[in-house]
Amino acid sequence: MIDTISTEIAEGEERIRLDVAGGIAELTLCRPGKLNGWSWESTRQLGLLADRIRFDPAVRVVLLRAEGRAFCAGIDVTAPGGAITGGSAAERNRNYYEGIRWVHERFAVLARLPQPVVAAVQGYCLGFGFELALLADIRVAADDAVFALPEAQLGVAVDAGGDLRIAREAGAGWAKYLALTGRRIDARTAERLNLVQQVVPPKELESTARALAAEIAANAPLAVQGIKRAIDSYADAALPAALDRVAMTAALTLTSEDSQEGYTAKAARRPPRFTGG
Repeated sequence: MIDTISTEIAEGEERIRLDVAGGIAELTLCRPGKLNGWSWESTRQLGLLADRIRFDPAVRVVLLRAEGRAFCAGIDVTAPGGAITGGSAAERNRNYYEGIRWVHERFAVLARLPQPVVAAVQGYCLGFGFELALLADIRVAADDAVFALPEAQLGVAVDAGGDLRIAREAGAGWAKYLALTGRRIDARTAERLNLVQQVVPPKELESTARALAAEIAANAPLAVQGIKRAIDSYADAALPAALDRVAMTAALTLTSEDSQEGYTAKAARRPPRFTGG
């Protein structure tokens, strides 16, 4: 994972950029050349910047956005420190379990911010990218956005709780349909499933999401934050226990032979041959 947990972000190593103005904190995924691929370091920076936002009295709403033609195309398999090791299969499994629990904790820092989070999604929103978008309170998508949870096609579990959040928003059947097949859906389908609240042309995405954030920021902060907490306490009542089960399933699959086969097959552009081991 990450050798040392630092509270600093080295210049030139930013995965996410934070800008605050007019009551809006912009969190921008800023590696467009990598299609904003996600990594352990992305997770660390997300938690760090969300902590900064939490206690900033100038911030009334968060706008989560991305540079380039994709919101986030999933895991960046070329990022350093991607694989977790261990002296035995049991230790490696334990280390993955703790690593995924750590990811859940960092994601929760964003999801549980007192300030509402508005996500602006364009292009590919896959895997971890889809799970990240689902952490937002409100999602606005460009009509070129594409959503998917392709993890089962690679032999791994949906490890950050995206399938649980889809079940909350769209129902268990749709969560299983998307997570078990890995199928991609377009922005209009995501809107129909309540996974996106508004779909706009790509050239209008930025202005629409920013205007929505500004509209929320103009309202009374105590009322806005209280409303968010009340809805979340109802909607997320069963989430903590379910996420722990997710972490264990993710650890088991990430250390399996099937996951090795899944990633090898994808790199070789051939169908995987899964054995259940």
